[in-house]
Amino acid sequence: MFSSDTLTVIEGFKLKIPKEVYKPSDDTFLLLKNLRVNRGDVVLEVGCGCGIIALKAAKKARRVVATDLNPFAVKTTKENVKLNRLTGKVEVRKGDLFKPIKKNEKFDLIIFNPPYLPTTKKDRVKGWIEKAWDGGRSGRKIIDRFLIEVKKFLKKNGRILMVQSTLSNVEKTIQKLSKKGFSVKVLEKKAFDFETLVCFEAFKQ
Repeated sequence: MFSSDTLTVIEGFKLKIPKEVYKPSDDTFLLLKNLRVNRGDVVLEVGCGCGIIALKAAKKARRVVATDLNPFAVKTTKENVKLNRLTGKVEVRKGDLFKPIKKNEKFDLIIFNPPYLPTTKKDRVKGWIEKAWDGGRSGRKIIDRFLIEVKKFLKKNGRILMVQSTLSNVEKTIQKLSKKGFSVKVLEKKAFDFETLVCFEAFKQ
């Protein structure tokens, strides 16, 4: 299934990452740096890519559910879970946003690195990989859909860990979360030439 047998090692985890799957980048590393998991947490990662964040979460979590729309990402994460001997701690499911989640499932922590780049039709490329960054014209197409549903899948004192670019209006995301009763805390910002990546937590009140 893999286009290459080359192994990448990130934070001590062995990873196989085929060309059809988003490779860990600055946004991934910002999430990894700010990831805080409590012993016994039940964690959901939406859009797991190669699985590196789910793997790190699984070191402390009681259970991790990792989802992705990209079938190559689902297969890759399953393989990387086996490679790192975390079978039984991480369950990988295929589907769009919360569609693979059962109605009665609730989580202590939901992690999301959304597609946040504003795109037009001429920007888009064919294949699964572009779904990792294509946020539609405003960059918010997937983010806004996530925000509509996320609260009902969190436990009473649950929280969200997200990373987003200023290109897709981080302030709007924070405002929407605040209106839904979340307390939002910006953890870290990383500036680049044309954007700033912002990592933040949102606590369910």
